[in-house]
Amino acid sequence: QVQLVESGGGLVQAGGSLRLSCAASLPSSFRFYAMGWFRQAPGKEREFVAAVSRSGTSTGYADSVRGRFAVSRDNGKASVYLQINSLKPEDTAVYYCAAAWGYSDRQYRTNRDEYNYWGQGTQVTVSS
Repeated sequence: QVQLVESGGGLVQAGGSLRLSCAASLPSSFRFYAMGWFRQAPGKEREFVAAVSRSGTSTGYADSVRGRFAVSRDNGKASVYLQINSLKPEDTAVYYCAAAWGYSDRQYRTNRDEYNYWGQGTQVTVSS
């Protein structure tokens, strides 16, 4: 089992940027997990944001964030990142990273049920 810890959240003005990080506890196994980012706003379901394949060569994004957010990973550091730019108030949510085992090197996943492990989340608040 891998443990995930997110960091980098905070309060930022609309139009600003943040860089979220997710560190995994087992560096030797990290490269075997496809990774994803999800978010959950108050009163709403947890929704897909971005995902990256095991090698980092394939990425996918929700329509609401495409062109503004960028996901990347560093397998040597056992970390995945989410660069978030041009933030809007509607981006306010708790952001979670997640790990999925058992997929090919070039695949990414967008469904919550496909992920096996989750971090505790980090709060992102965007003020207008």
